[in-house]
Amino acid sequence: MRPRGLEMADIFRQIGPAYRQQHADSLSRGQRRVMTAIERCRTAALGGHLEQCDACGHQRIAFNSCRDRHCPKCQSLARAQWLQDRQAELLPVEYFHVVFTVPQQIAAIAYQNKTVVYDILFRATAETLRTIAADPNHLGADIGFIAVLHTWGQTLMHHPHLHCVVPGGGVSPDGRRWIGCRPGFFLPVRVLSALFRRLFLTQLRQAFDDKALRFFNALAALQDPQAFAKYLAPVAAADWVVYAKKPFGGPEHVLEYLGRYTHRVAISNNRLLDFTDGQVAFRWKDYRQESKPKVMRLDASEFTRRFLLHVLPSGLQRIRHYGLLANCHREDKLAQCRQLLQAPLPPLPDEPIDYLDRYQRLTGVSLRDCPQCGQGQMVRIESFLPATLPRGPPCVAS
Repeated sequence: MRPRGLEMADIFRQIGPAYRQQHADSLSRGQRRVMTAIERCRTAALGGHLEQCDACGHQRIAFNSCRDRHCPKCQSLARAQWLQDRQAELLPVEYFHVVFTVPQQIAAIAYQNKTVVYDILFRATAETLRTIAADPNHLGADIGFIAVLHTWGQTLMHHPHLHCVVPGGGVSPDGRRWIGCRPGFFLPVRVLSALFRRLFLTQLRQAFDDKALRFFNALAALQDPQAFAKYLAPVAAADWVVYAKKPFGGPEHVLEYLGRYTHRVAISNNRLLDFTDGQVAFRWKDYRQESKPKVMRLDASEFTRRFLLHVLPSGLQRIRHYGLLANCHREDKLAQCRQLLQAPLPPLPDEPIDYLDRYQRLTGVSLRDCPQCGQGQMVRIESFLPATLPRGPPCVAS
């Protein structure tokens, strides 16, 4: 069994019951569900199967995963499959990374209205990129991109923002030419910022007029139209943060980057250092000091509160595709782009692979090989239901 360090599950199992009781009035059903899923992940509570080596007879238990999108242990394989599906969509052009962030005053409204405001964030971002890109004074083309929602900063505070990965160019209005960006430059960020702010606030005010927003506790006064207008006045006059990171070296680097962002959770287990005296210590990067690595120590209750800030509403999609990459016509549009770029057809997709093969491809570790003798293959001989165990007394696989 491989050694492991501190995990979110360890923290939740220790403080979860008391935390749920202490915060019974404020925890949402979704937050409770996530805590329970992480606590039960890869334990007998979810059932599993028994494997046996076909050479030496060594046995081990493999417990089932919770598969919750907020669980730090359940994203690697989902990410691997998603990236495999994206491989055939890459174009032989420069790719850009653009980030759209809202002010803290808007983030506060977003936390109390996640579904409504996160959807506005996606729509305003998509309209901004497509509008400026279509302007003949800038690019004059129809573009496509992937947008990924993150709601956290390095210290787990609520910080909603979108990461957009965009091919450097698009299709001309008549559909006959590929129009590429200038090398190293996508679109002017100040122009993007101004339009993004206007579109976002217009849609937010419309949501208020439609009574789609709810306000509680410190924001309760915003239910009054005059108070809401006064609250938005400063952010309407401020500059909103839109920035373009250094472009990727080429399409071959895009998947590597996407793999770090698409299925990330608020904090990974490898950032956790220790849980002692009721406090959790974890690593973080201070971007205000050139990403200097630091250690933060929080009371376990506050650490849990911050983690749960980032539980998304059920059904909300945090990865979305737009323009040329929209799901409804992606295959046809990409074929058109390759034709205009005179690019070769993508390789045929790999044959579907099962969990064990995908795990080995991702980690380089084989779950088929017997860890005891190294010669035989582990074969499933029994499955068991949640809250039960197999008949034999084998060792437990990590």
